[in-house]
Amino acid sequence: MISIIMPAYNAALYIKEAITSVLNQTYQDWELIIIDDHSTDETTQLIEHFSEMDSRILYIINKTNLGVAAARNKGISIATGEWIAFLDSDDCWHPEKLKKQIDFAESHQGGFIFSGSSFMDESSTPLDYYLTVPEAITYKELLKQNIISCSSVLIRKTLLKNHPMEHASKMHEDFAVWLQILRYETDFAYGINEPLLIYRISSTSKSGNKIKAGLMTFRVYRYLGIHFVPAFYYWICYFIRSVKKYSRLL
Repeated sequence: MISIIMPAYNAALYIKEAITSVLNQTYQDWELIIIDDHSTDETTQLIEHFSEMDSRILYIINKTNLGVAAARNKGISIATGEWIAFLDSDDCWHPEKLKKQIDFAESHQGGFIFSGSSFMDESSTPLDYYLTVPEAITYKELLKQNIISCSSVLIRKTLLKNHPMEHASKMHEDFAVWLQILRYETDFAYGINEPLLIYRISSTSKSGNKIKAGLMTFRVYRYLGIHFVPAFYYWICYFIRSVKKYSRLL
């Protein structure tokens, strides 16, 4: 079974689309764990509506706002599946996303799988660009650019055991986890070069603020104990590749 972790905070505008994309998956052996991080809009009511429709949808309401990293960690801690997938409450999946990834995992004996992405704007209008990904990526290559979108990942729960997500307000917590897993747990993450994730470009997201995103990326390198000089080199690689990526989205 796949346990899908979805943090949600004031997500009423988009969460219906995200949950519907899970319900529409051709692979149906899943549970969806939604962590409502103390929302103040209609997010809770929408989640309750879907959980009444489908018993595989579980939800927890945090008494205080803990942040996306703590929300994901809480979801992982109660997940019962062998596999973990992440889906942010403003993103969506292609209907074949889970099926193609679980089939790939079985045929290639891979424990860490991600995919390419297509993009949409804040009004759900598709953008004419998609992110291609390599067949596999190593720790050193990932340092140069994080091409592993969190909402595209399917990963064995055992690989996450020793690497909780941390410091989401200061750095890209998912990027730090992917690097630690490739550094200590497995040699490769395997990419499926198809846009199985539909990623929403939002001006209010961390990735939407380019200066903030750049600083958070550099903090990941320092958090991992990388010396300032090589960290700066990897950041330059990140900057150049990010400029090329986002220039295609404009």
